[in-house]
Amino acid sequence: MKPNMKLFSIGTATLAAATLLTALPAQAYVGPGAGLSLISALWAVLAAVFVAVGFVLLWPIRKMMRNRKRAQQGTSSTASHSASSDASHQPKA
Repeated sequence: MKPNMKLFSIGTATLAAATLLTALPAQAYVGPGAGLSLISALWAVLAAVFVAVGFVLLWPIRKMMRNRKRAQQGTSSTASHSASSDASHQPKA
């Protein structure tokens, strides 16, 4: 590579880095609508995270309650079934 070309590429890289690294104040206006959109999106994400965590934490409790309800229904139906079968085996007077 020629020395002039190498100097040119180093200078170009230095100029590009200096341009990118200098921060100038932005000449733009961001209205309140953008802020409200950002806040509502943040609330939606936080609500989704909390609901997901709640479902994961409450799942074992719901499962336990469902199993307990099934067990209670099973014992009550067994008791009523045995009482009705005892009545059917008694001789009629």
